[in-house]
Amino acid sequence: MAVSGLIFIGFLLIHMYGNLKVFAGHDAFNEYAHHLRTFGEPMLPYGGLLWIIRVTLIAALVAHVSSAVMLTIRAGKARTTKYAVKKNLASSLSSRTMRWGGLALFIFVIWHLIHFTIGKVNPTGGATNDPYQLVVDSFGLWWMVLIYLAALVAVGLHLHHGTWSAMQTLGLTGSPRARSRAKAAGLVIAVLIAGGFALVPLSVLFGIVA
Repeated sequence: MAVSGLIFIGFLLIHMYGNLKVFAGHDAFNEYAHHLRTFGEPMLPYGGLLWIIRVTLIAALVAHVSSAVMLTIRAGKARTTKYAVKKNLASSLSSRTMRWGGLALFIFVIWHLIHFTIGKVNPTGGATNDPYQLVVDSFGLWWMVLIYLAALVAVGLHLHHGTWSAMQTLGLTGSPRARSRAKAAGLVIAVLIAGGFALVPLSVLFGIVA
């Protein structure tokens, strides 16, 4: 789970960088989108890099979900009776929402792929063959922005606890100072990624990007 989670963090950072290309303008963003499909030619076929990334992410997803299921089953077997009083005084919101947040993110990812990759759905009814314009059309709608912002809240919460948990699993929290750094890393990564992704829909909604 820790290793697959780190793979997702790396992908999200790269994906966020690509999304922020929208601030460089129409041509720069579309050129970046096209370059992803031609990267590595002629050693790689057209779209070869994207398929390598997709296969890696699918493998990571399978590992991540199966690990979550096994840990849930193990936790259930470890305690067969429920707590008399259910309180989470020591746990954080991000740790308590990991399972449901992960499920919500899985559903959102399916929608995101349909929206921008597989189906390329333009909610305004406009063209879908212009990546930059598809972004602008989509996030010009307030309800689309709300959907993505809600998903980014879930992303931030998942990353906040997930980063800390991964570092703990990998043995990087062996001292109070190390645990403090791990918690700080979780917060920084959560804010950086969720905030970075949020810049695009908010900038389009408020007319900064058009």
